Amino acid sequence: MRLLSICLCLLLPFTARAACEGRDLRLDLPPDIQAGLAQTISNIPFPEGNHWIATKDGTTLHLIGTLHTNDARMGPVVERLAPVLSQADAFFFEVTQNDMDVFEKNLANDFSPVLITSGPTLVDLMPEEDWAALSATLAERGIPSWMAAKMRPWFLSMMLGIPPCLMNTPDFDHGMDARLTELAEEHGIPQHSLERVEDLITMFDSHPLEEQVASLTRLAGALQAGDDQMITMANAYLEEQHAAIIELAKIQGLEASGLTEEEFAAEWEGFEDQLLVQRNANWMEKILSLKNQTVVIAVGAGHLGNDFGLLNQLQQAGYSLERAAF
Repeated sequence: MRLLSICLCLLLPFTARAACEGRDLRLDLPPDIQAGLAQTISNIPFPEGNHWIATKDGTTLHLIGTLHTNDARMGPVVERLAPVLSQADAFFFEVTQNDMDVFEKNLANDFSPVLITSGPTLVDLMPEEDWAALSATLAERGIPSWMAAKMRPWFLSMMLGIPPCLMNTPDFDHGMDARLTELAEEHGIPQHSLERVEDLITMFDSHPLEEQVASLTRLAGALQAGDDQMITMANAYLEEQHAAIIELAKIQGLEASGLTEEEFAAEWEGFEDQLLVQRNANWMEKILSLKNQTVVIAVGAGHLGNDFGLLNQLQQAGYSLERAAF
């Protein structure tokens, strides 16, 4: 979600970093891990494809899986999609840029949605050794410890997922969502949000602060992303392998976390429920209300596949699905 880029620009005194230049981690997977990954993906509904067309009665939905960070290879993709998508009656994004601009304006006057503004901070709530390790990791991302200590745990978790190489990289957030926003604007097509930023933050912040801190402490190692993870994700995305991105993240997360399989599975389930399951269910209420029109639904590619994915839910709702050119 582009909430990240806005909060970053408002809050963090970034220093310059080089562009991401990593190695695709899939190239180094042992054969047994590759085989297990392939088997897992084969059992996931709709594991591939960044452009699907769902039709029912007089309604046509173009579901576009997006990546929120920039990649020059997206330019030709949008050029290929433009002749079809420019004929749509409306575009739906997770959150439109206009709605995000409003949130940004409000956030500039009140940082409480993303910062702890009273009571104990993370320095007080985390074990000293864990805080020291986390502070060092955040320093690599240009985030001073005094500021990190005041960040809400869910927000800090997202910060860890941004590789240092992206910090202050020009137009790093000019991803597929932003490019499709420009396409909609160019053709005067109305844009709508599937959710409100405020509701999303309320969901992320629904657990007591102490529980969030404990989860952050357990998962700090697994949440960190570097150049290799960024390159791997971008390559897999452009290959339209969105299920592979998530399943590989699980494998790497378990290894990096130091948790047992059972402990990590419990943490992952909570993470998946908030970021994917609940949001997909909320979005479907709006999507199923669309009638007798052609609409583009542009959301993170990770929302498309799996049992709880938008594609599977649309199929269960009686839509016919066809994979289309991307």
